[in-house]
Amino acid sequence: MSLPLLLIFGSGGHAAVVADAVIASGTMRIAGFVDHKTDRLGDEVLGFPVVGVPRDALNGKIKHDRFIVGIGDNEARARVFHEALMAGLRPASVVHPTAIVAASATVGDGTLVCAGSVVNVEARLAQNIIVNTRASIDHHCLVGDHAHVAPGVTLGGTVEVAEGALVGIGAAVLPGKVIGRWSVVGAGAVVTNAVVDGMTVTGTPARPLTRG
Repeated sequence: MSLPLLLIFGSGGHAAVVADAVIASGTMRIAGFVDHKTDRLGDEVLGFPVVGVPRDALNGKIKHDRFIVGIGDNEARARVFHEALMAGLRPASVVHPTAIVAASATVGDGTLVCAGSVVNVEARLAQNIIVNTRASIDHHCLVGDHAHVAPGVTLGGTVEVAEGALVGIGAAVLPGKVIGRWSVVGAGAVVTNAVVDGMTVTGTPARPLTRG
């Protein structure tokens, strides 16, 4: 029985990370990449070709069984994910074999769990999420659709990262705190209080970003 064919939307650095996890896991074959930049057509990412633009995939012109969006920007990733779902494409989740995912945790469709990351007991990851390299998501955390938990992030137990939020590289979020929808936690920040929707916080402890 042949492995399913996975089509990756995007062809930049994040798409390469997705491809590497797929290759390492051995659970799917890579059909190729699609990118809106037409000058990327024919290029290769980790030895696999850029085979078309997104509309080719959405119109059924590229053979594949499942898709995942390899785009780091949360808003762009959300848009492409929704377009693919509306076109009837089927999403796949990808988990790098060096990641540790508890048996009681859930990983939603279209979500990538990168190398060295930990998803602990009863944690719930929704759809189209990036759990990046060496990120740690502790027990009973909730991570909403289209969020990005960046490399080296530590989420304490029962943290909620809402839809579209970005938790930047090396940030730490204390147990029980809420990171609001489409908010941003700056790199290295330590979150000791709730972050409201759309807010950007930085520093230790994290405070709203002020512009001079």
